[in-house]
Amino acid sequence: MAMKAQVLYDFTAEPGNNELTVQEGEILTVTNQIVGGGWVEARNSRGDTGLVPEDYIELNPGSANAAPTEHNDAYNRDHNNSSANTQGVNGNEASTATTWSNNCTADNWNYTEQETAGNNGSLYSFDDEWDDDSDDGKSTGGYGDPQTDDGGAMQRGGAHSTMKISLNKFPGFSKTPNPEVYLLTKHVAKGNERLPIYSGEVGPVWLYPQAQLDCMVADPKKGSKMYGLKSYIEYQITPNTTNRPVNHRYKHFDWLYERLVEKFGCALPIPCLPDKQVTGRFEEEFIKMRMERLQGWMSRMCRHPVISNSEVFQLFLNYKDEKDWKLGKRKTEKDEVVGVKIFYTIDPELPELDPAQVEQKCETYNQFTKSMDNSVKELLAVGHLHWKRCTGPLQKEYRQIGKAFQNLSSVFNTSAYPRESTLTEALTATGKTYEEIAEIVAGQPRKDLHFLMETNTEYKGLLGCFPDTMGVHRAAIDKVKEADHLVATNKISPQDKRTMEKNLSTMSYTLQAEMNHFHSNRIYDYNRLMQFYLEEQVKFYETIAEKLKNALSQYTTM
Repeated sequence: MAMKAQVLYDFTAEPGNNELTVQEGEILTVTNQIVGGGWVEARNSRGDTGLVPEDYIELNPGSANAAPTEHNDAYNRDHNNSSANTQGVNGNEASTATTWSNNCTADNWNYTEQETAGNNGSLYSFDDEWDDDSDDGKSTGGYGDPQTDDGGAMQRGGAHSTMKISLNKFPGFSKTPNPEVYLLTKHVAKGNERLPIYSGEVGPVWLYPQAQLDCMVADPKKGSKMYGLKSYIEYQITPNTTNRPVNHRYKHFDWLYERLVEKFGCALPIPCLPDKQVTGRFEEEFIKMRMERLQGWMSRMCRHPVISNSEVFQLFLNYKDEKDWKLGKRKTEKDEVVGVKIFYTIDPELPELDPAQVEQKCETYNQFTKSMDNSVKELLAVGHLHWKRCTGPLQKEYRQIGKAFQNLSSVFNTSAYPRESTLTEALTATGKTYEEIAEIVAGQPRKDLHFLMETNTEYKGLLGCFPDTMGVHRAAIDKVKEADHLVATNKISPQDKRTMEKNLSTMSYTLQAEMNHFHSNRIYDYNRLMQFYLEEQVKFYETIAEKLKNALSQYTTM
């Protein structure tokens, strides 16, 4: 039914994507609310029709018309025909429509799976007919024209910078999960669900694979769905274990992220994907930046010994065909070992810890992650400011210096004094040198600061997960502290108290193994990052020094 709506934020339409540009305060007529993916179809007062993000408008339910619009009737007929055609293609096997709850976008994804031929003939590509069309990921795009958000991250401005809101609403945990489900349970990990923890040189460590898993995210290609009404970008992911590429859209990454948080979030910090944004998602620079950040996210997941070996991650990288993907996906969604139950699978081959030791370890890790989070945010803020200075005031100042030298040279040329030409030519060359330095200064952040900022943005996201993870451990510590009182009031038995302390010890070993993994990666990442940054800085100053030496050589000694 048609319904009136007021526009809350400005929105600029993407060219060629059937979207409608709207202004804040404008009144629209919503002609189709079942487009899906956070979009609705609307008509403005001039009669123009197109798609608008539903988060950008406020519906007025009292304005609904009694009869459905002709457009809705046509859409439903086409949609039903499409479903019938899909069933015909699959033969005797009817296509299955399943609803996923996706907290990241607060929408439900209704999809019908089908296999399409890959670009190279060897790629498995699935274009699930998901109604959620938030195919664009959270990306800040770059730092060439950054804007600071509340968390210190940067978003790229430009033609579509009217209003950007985060559509990735999945919070990790709405509240701290209750650890009693695990603490009072006697459970022994068995077979392939067992996650062992060993004593290493630095303390408790996960079991690492002999060969390091890695993958390449590449070859983004634009596709379309809903009869060309909506477009998306699909990426090719190639794991080093098989060298067989598979294709995934951003929402498939989003699904993987949700599954990982659901299963491991109580024990392991799972960093968020690059942020979503409504506009500019098909621009070449944005696609390149998103691919780079998806690559960073996937590489970090590949380096984790627990996540990389999990069924859901292996399915994402190695599904063989549509049937294999469909069965694996359904199996993953029915997994009951999620939340605090993940601790059932942990099997530390180490002596039991005293609860006081557990609390001390937890507090140490909590203080470190908080301090590092503050330092990373500070570095991002400083880097952001420096980037703006290099592409703004500093570049302008060097240009002004160069222009001033050239103006002085022009004045000297008017003197008609003999033997003037050598000096004026040298002054002109010096001016041009400073103009060249201005361009070098403006371009340098993309050569070195970009990677420094990207890595620290990754760590900012990762460190932002620790408060939730630490909250689970603190809740467990508090429960064990209450054990004596619970025993005294006959609410639990002394044996239950022993079980709680043993299970708390297991949780602590999980946290220690995870922190040792975090520290190991941190040392590796920052060693590599700082070496690269300083090498590029040395090249930068050597280039400027060489240009100044050349300018100096043009002046004669009197």
